[in-house]
Amino acid sequence: MDGASLPGSTPAPAAHAGAEVRSTCPYCGVGCGVLLTADGQGGLSVKGDPDHPANRGRLCSKGSALAETVGLSGRLRTPVVNGEEASWDEALQLVADRFRDTIAEHGPDAAAFYVSGQLLTEDYYVANKLMKGFIGSANIDTNSRLCMASSVAGHKRAFGTDTVPGTYEDLEQADLVVLVGSNLAWCHPVLYQRLLAARAERGTKIVVIDPRRTASCDQAEMHLAIAPGGDVPVFNRLLARLYEGGALDKEFLARTNGFDDALRAALTSDPDLAGVPVAQLDAFCDLWMQHDKVVTIYSQGVNQSTSGSDKVNAILNCHLATGRIGTPGCGPFSVTGQPNAMGGREVGGLANMLACHLDLENPDHRSAVREFWGAPSVPDAPGKKAVEMFRAVGDGRIKALWIIHTNPAVTMPDADAVRAAIQGCDFVVVSDITGATDTARLADVLLPASAWAEKDGTVTNSDRTISRQRSVLPAPGTARPDWDILAEVGRRMGWGTAFDYETPAEIFREYAALSGIAGQFGRDFDISALSDLDDAGYDALSPARWPLTPTRQGGRFFGDGQFFHPDGKARFIPVTHRPPAARTDRRYPFRLNTGRIRDQWHTMTRTALSPRLSAHLAEPYLDIHPADAADLGIAPADLVQVQSPAGQAILRARITDAQRRGEVFAPMHWTGETAPSARIDALVPGETDPVSGQPESKAAVVRVTRLQAAWYGFAVSSAPMALDTPYWALARTGAGYRAELAGLDPVEDWEDMARRLLNAPASARAMIVTDPGRGSARVALFDGDRLIGALFVAREPVAVMRDYLATLPGSAEPGVLSGRPAGDRPDPGPILCSCFGVGVNTIVTAIETQGLATVAAIGEALQAGTNCGSCRPEIAAILARVHQQEAAE
Repeated sequence: MDGASLPGSTPAPAAHAGAEVRSTCPYCGVGCGVLLTADGQGGLSVKGDPDHPANRGRLCSKGSALAETVGLSGRLRTPVVNGEEASWDEALQLVADRFRDTIAEHGPDAAAFYVSGQLLTEDYYVANKLMKGFIGSANIDTNSRLCMASSVAGHKRAFGTDTVPGTYEDLEQADLVVLVGSNLAWCHPVLYQRLLAARAERGTKIVVIDPRRTASCDQAEMHLAIAPGGDVPVFNRLLARLYEGGALDKEFLARTNGFDDALRAALTSDPDLAGVPVAQLDAFCDLWMQHDKVVTIYSQGVNQSTSGSDKVNAILNCHLATGRIGTPGCGPFSVTGQPNAMGGREVGGLANMLACHLDLENPDHRSAVREFWGAPSVPDAPGKKAVEMFRAVGDGRIKALWIIHTNPAVTMPDADAVRAAIQGCDFVVVSDITGATDTARLADVLLPASAWAEKDGTVTNSDRTISRQRSVLPAPGTARPDWDILAEVGRRMGWGTAFDYETPAEIFREYAALSGIAGQFGRDFDISALSDLDDAGYDALSPARWPLTPTRQGGRFFGDGQFFHPDGKARFIPVTHRPPAARTDRRYPFRLNTGRIRDQWHTMTRTALSPRLSAHLAEPYLDIHPADAADLGIAPADLVQVQSPAGQAILRARITDAQRRGEVFAPMHWTGETAPSARIDALVPGETDPVSGQPESKAAVVRVTRLQAAWYGFAVSSAPMALDTPYWALARTGAGYRAELAGLDPVEDWEDMARRLLNAPASARAMIVTDPGRGSARVALFDGDRLIGALFVAREPVAVMRDYLATLPGSAEPGVLSGRPAGDRPDPGPILCSCFGVGVNTIVTAIETQGLATVAAIGEALQAGTNCGSCRPEIAAILARVHQQEAAE
């Protein structure tokens, strides 16, 4: 029986061409609404939804480029079993049989699911139900463990549940907004624009607490460049100063427990451990005390730590002590990194949770869920969290593993060991939209899943707003929704009635009904009012923030002093400074921070398809302080080798005083598909927070040395390249591809190298210029007059106009080997504003020739910075540099 005829496998119909469909952006946890219109030829147009409460029509550079990421090139269209195409019937029966046999022989804990915040809530629900209710193990965890588990743990310790107290509107009503470990300008640009709009309207002050100077510092009154791990000393100092300054809310404190112990820990905390002058710390404390309405936004710089849960509670302690929580313009606010990280938390997608914020280790909660599901059993202990899970895969305790929409061979800490563990596992299933990922290439069974614009369901954003994601394009080949794949495996394993779903609306209704049971237990998450939605109501569901019933707190929690611990009170958690797990020494003298860049997303399976997103920062890099670079003999654009006790990488050096001395930063997006030597998480050890299980991704210790390359290269091509040099990094362009290259050994025949790297036919005509004395070579290959591609090589980093050359493949350009445009042809330079494709040189020229003096004036003249605004700090830096040069002259 072919997959097309399996029960429940009929996909939702795609929208008619020209019909506008309301949906949700698939990137960060802001949860922006989008308006999608299919063109009838496999493409679509995208614009922001002005009626969605999260973004009110705004989109960031990634959201604006979504239409460039829906092409079908590289899509997985049919199941693959052991490298060969197979039918759905064959593939799903094999999955069901192997999981059933593994459980029968080794027990349910020999099976595991590793899932993703890319799943819709309905997908997440079915996966959680299948593993915890019917397979009988809690071994289901999610890549959200890598980004927000410490926030979950901190919330539960303080509030009794994983409850985000506030709403996005609080950013606009606050007098002071503190960004802690959050580069909001790049990672959540739409929220940052809402914050800047509030600042312009009502004078909101901004403080950034982050070891690096980021784009978010551009409009800040204060930047505390703390030491890695210095968050607890900062907020302990704040709590102590709040007490000494008489700024506590004694009435609110009566609704809490444990304040004295937390205060004692704060008063004995050493503020010098924060890594900034105490006078600066106290200036921050004074600013906090001078403003009644304070919001603290925190993200991965807090969560991704072996003391992440304590950092979260240090922040929560200060808000509880002052009663600045749950009222307009007040509260701690965890912003999530994935579109449905919050939905995954609600549905129990983590190994230590049950659905609807019920507790796995509470026997009454377990019994209620088991009865509701009609399940044989529900495990009474947490399953293996992400790092533990892959260690268990590596040592053979887990023998059947299903990975869904995530790439742990790249993104997990100790990534080389994780890759080896997956490769050695007895049976691995991967559900994804492409087989071209580091993880998918290790699978025994590949299952083609529907992609973002083909999926139908719901997601929950960072402020608890549930939004519909609606399909607008047909899925290619036989690709199927994730809930459908999971349910069919459940049926084939013998649980037909429990997984007899035909539509995502059915799943949503069941999930909403289960939340009503959670409400009866007094939990925060109860959307049971939506459990009687019919299919038409589900299809038309508008964004809805829970709690769904009106409250006097305007959809906020805890302003009334009511919490979810058995006694109804909040709990202070005494916290003390714990340094990062790894210590620097003479062998590994630098501390490595990792994170995201503005225009890329996770491991780039989607964003790398967009030429304009790839143009901003087209190559993996290492930020290093100028003094450290000078000590190591590293010049701008050198390649550097970065080594840790866990692994190594090769990256391009970017010298910047935005880094503290002794610390370096690298983005985490590149993979074996785009830059094999730049898999950053191969350098990160698997050290975890003892409470949350979240790994420490921002404090590895490394050494940095200049790569002794024999040659450096840059190549452009109209077709995919065959890259096999010791260092290469590939990026998509409007005309094809561009690549940075380097080799460790001399090359005798550059024409032969160019033909091989550029995948050129033997008939291709070559144009060659070499200078053996200088060690340079330039080779262009043509099919008739059409440029196939070109390779530029030198002993030092190649000096050519890369963004100009990237436009030439496929054209007739005889002057390509000059590496620069003709004198009468402008070169826009590297793209700075991805939303409108505005380059650095264009901005500089406009400043010089039009006398532009402000970022706003540049925006008016060029549009740069007028959409998502995340490039505005970079525009400001260019403006300052040009004016400094003019003043010097």
